[in-house]
Amino acid sequence: MNTDNNPVLWAKNLDVYQKQARVLSGVDFSLRKGEFVYLIGKTGSGKSSLLRTLYADIPVKAGEANVAGYDLASLSKKEIPYLRRKLGVVFQDFQLLTDRTVYENLAFVLRATDWKNKSDIGFRIREVLEMVGMETKAHKMPYQLSGGEQQRLSIARALLNSPEVILADEPTGNLDPDTSEEIMRLLVKISQAGCAVLVATHDFLIITKYPSHILVCENGTIRHEQL
Repeated sequence: MNTDNNPVLWAKNLDVYQKQARVLSGVDFSLRKGEFVYLIGKTGSGKSSLLRTLYADIPVKAGEANVAGYDLASLSKKEIPYLRRKLGVVFQDFQLLTDRTVYENLAFVLRATDWKNKSDIGFRIREVLEMVGMETKAHKMPYQLSGGEQQRLSIARALLNSPEVILADEPTGNLDPDTSEEIMRLLVKISQAGCAVLVATHDFLIITKYPSHILVCENGTIRHEQL
């Protein structure tokens, strides 16, 4: 689904670094609203470093990149939290607060992004839990959830501030094949609702079941493929 010609994320002649080493050079690509794109490549090819650059965990040293209207090359430290409110990030290892319930995990993020009204917080939490099929799990602790449910919670957390872009780093890496399919269906559905989704993965079975545009990290750069 392509609802807008203006990209919500783009990179032009971008170099990506991991510490002092350049892992990708001359990266060029863009994502528009509603686009679903895969990022693939061998371990160490630069996939995670590219994603970390896009959510401003790694600074841009050369080239251009823009995410949700923020110029990453000139981004100040105090602007980073505002960028991240327009971004949702989904990690392979979930990165949940293990000592808090599902509800408290989500409330923590909302309060950290300046939500103050308790009823607004409660309404938004119920809304995102319903979006990911977790509306009956608000009182559960993370250890009481299956791997698939933990990843659904991670996606719910990414959706809290109605992001323009979702970046998912190996979101099915710790899941069995059936659960992986459920998570991918959910991410595709999110893109169909108008959010740009970029998924780093090495799961070729998933890619063949849900074909889309592919960015391939290879030989220190990125090439484009369509499946």
